[in-house]
Amino acid sequence: MDLGIKGKRALVCGASKGLGRACANALAEAGVDLVINSRTEEQLAQAAREIAETYGVSVETVAGDISDDDVRKQAVATAGPVDILVNNAGGPPTGDFRDWDEDVWLKALKSNMLTQIFLIRETVDGMIERKFGRILNITSGAVKAPLAPLGLSNGARTGLTGFVAGLARDVAQHNVTVNNILPGPFETDRLEVTLAGMAKKQGISLEEARERRRSGNPSKRFGRPEEFGAAAAFLASDKAGFITGQNLLLDGGAFPGTL
Repeated sequence: MDLGIKGKRALVCGASKGLGRACANALAEAGVDLVINSRTEEQLAQAAREIAETYGVSVETVAGDISDDDVRKQAVATAGPVDILVNNAGGPPTGDFRDWDEDVWLKALKSNMLTQIFLIRETVDGMIERKFGRILNITSGAVKAPLAPLGLSNGARTGLTGFVAGLARDVAQHNVTVNNILPGPFETDRLEVTLAGMAKKQGISLEEARERRRSGNPSKRFGRPEEFGAAAAFLASDKAGFITGQNLLLDGGAFPGTL
C-alpha cells in the first residue's frame, strides 16, 4: 500500500532503538524524511546512518533528553516544518507510590506528559496551515489496563491522553489527526526493566518472570517492534485522515474488554 506520505517530514523522538526506531524505520520505508532524537549520541548517529543507507531518505539527528527544554527547542528548530510528530519517551521507574516524592512525580510528568504537549504546541499550527498533520503519542497499555508498579507512567500518560482527546477534535477539520498508540509487551529494553521489577517483587528469576508474562498473553508471545512501526506508519498516512482521538492498543489481546 502506498501510504501517500513520501516527501513528508517527521520528527521522531526516542528513535535510536526500540519502538521509536521501529516507527522511524517504517516512516522512512514510506519515503518520509526524518529528524530523530534520543539521549545517546553514538547510538543515534548509527541509527541515522542505517536508516539513510537502507531507505534513501534524509535523516538528521538531535541528541539529548527531549524533556530538556533546550534539546526540545533544538529538535523543533532542526526539523523545521513538521508533518508527522511521533512523541516517545522512556517510561519512568517502576515501584511503590509510597516511595515517590514530589520531585519524582514532577520528573515523570515532564517526561511523559508536558514535553509531549509542548512539542505538539510548537508544531501543530504549521500542520494546520499546510492542511496536513499527524501526531502520534506512544503511551502505554497501562493507560487502559493500569498496573500498580507503573503508577508514575499510569498517571502521567493518562494525563496526556486526556489532554489530546480534546485537541484531536479541535484540529480534525484541518486534516490534522492526533492518536495514541498503547503498546503492551514488546521486545524492547523497557520490557526488560518491567520484568526485572516483576521478578524482584514476586521473588522469582528474571527468566521465570519472562515466561509468566509471555504465556499469560493470549498470543503466547511478545510483540515485535516492526509490528508497532507498521501501525504507526499507517496512522501517519494520508489513508488515516478519518481516524483521530483514538487509543490503539497493541497488546496481543491481553486486555479482556470489548471496548
